[in-house]
Amino acid sequence: MPRPPTQRLTIRDIAQRAGVSESAVSLALNDRPGVSPATRERIRRLADQLGWRPSVAARALAGEGSATVGLVFARSISPLGVSSFFLQLMVGIQEALSHRGFGLLFQVVDGPDAECAAYRRMWAEHRVDGVLVVDPRLDDPRFEVLAELGLPAVVIGALTRSTNETEAESESDGGRLRVSQVWADDARAMAEIVDHLHELGHRRIVHIAGPAELAHTQRRVQSLRHEAERLGLVDARSIITDYSEDEGVAATVSVLAERVRPTAIVYDSDVQAVAALGAAAERRLSVPDDLSVVAWDDSVLCRSTRPRLAALVRDTVGFGRRAAEELLDLLDGGPAVTTEFDRPHLVPRGSIGPAPA
Repeated sequence: MPRPPTQRLTIRDIAQRAGVSESAVSLALNDRPGVSPATRERIRRLADQLGWRPSVAARALAGEGSATVGLVFARSISPLGVSSFFLQLMVGIQEALSHRGFGLLFQVVDGPDAECAAYRRMWAEHRVDGVLVVDPRLDDPRFEVLAELGLPAVVIGALTRSTNETEAESESDGGRLRVSQVWADDARAMAEIVDHLHELGHRRIVHIAGPAELAHTQRRVQSLRHEAERLGLVDARSIITDYSEDEGVAATVSVLAERVRPTAIVYDSDVQAVAALGAAAERRLSVPDDLSVVAWDDSVLCRSTRPRLAALVRDTVGFGRRAAEELLDLLDGGPAVTTEFDRPHLVPRGSIGPAPA
C-alpha cells in the first residue's frame, strides 16, 4: 500500500524497501565508506525513485549546510509592502535560489541591532548558509557581526568607505569576513537627472530623499550637491524622509508653499512621487507645465498616472538575481568579489517638461 501523501519519506522507509539497515542507507546517501559500490548504487537508485530528499535539519546537524539563505529588512513594514523595487528584487533572488534548490528565510525587523541579533540567531541555529544584506549604512554595525560569525554575505548596494576599511582590517587581521557586493552607480544616475532638468531650464530642484543613515541616500544627496555646484544652481537641495507616503506628501506641501517654489522635484520613492501629483493638483499646479516630477525607481504606479511619471529604469529582477548568484558562488567556495550592475537610466515621460517662465 502506498504511503499517505502527507507522510514524509524517511531513511527507515528506504531501508525497509531495500532490505538493508538504516545505517547502510545513511552511509550510501551521504557518500561515506562502509557499504559496497553495488549496494550504494541500489540504495541511491531506490531513493531517487521514491523521491527522497535530505532533511534540512539533519544536514545542518551533520555540518552540511541548510540550503537556505537569509534576508533581513530593517525597515518599516508599511513602505516596504508597496515598494516595487523590493518586490522585484525578491523575484530575482527567488529565481536564482530556486534554480539551485535553495530556500529563502525572510524577516522584517525594527532596526540594525535587531538585524544583527537575527544574524546571530540564524547562524547559531544552523538555519542559513549565508545572507543577503540590503541598505548599506554609514558606520554599519552589521559587518563586524558578519566577520565575527564568519557568515558569508552579499551586500546589495555600494559599501561606504568606512565599511570597506572595516573589511580590509578584518582580512589583514586574519578575520573571517567573506562579503561580496553588487552595486549600481546611484551618483551617476542622480547626475543624469540633474543634467536633464538643467537642459530643460530648471534651476530650482528639490530632492525628496530617503533616510539619512542609508549609504545610497548620502550618495544621491552628495551627487545633487556636486552637480548643483558644477552647474551653478543656487537653489538645489535634499529633504530627508522615511520613504513613507505621509512624509513625502508633507515635504511636498512644504516646498510648494514656499514663496519661490521649486520647478522640479526628484523623489527617492515611486509611492511618494505618485502621492505628490495629488499634492500639486490641490494647489492647482499643472504637471509638467508648473512642476516637473521624477521618481527614482520605475513601477506600474509610475506608468499608471496621468501624466505618466518620468522615472529611473533598471533591471531590478536581474539585480536581485545577480546578488543571489554571487552568494551561491561564495557558498561554493568562490572568492569575494565586487560587481557593478547596470546603472539606472532616466526615461523622460509626461511628468517632465521645460521649466516655467
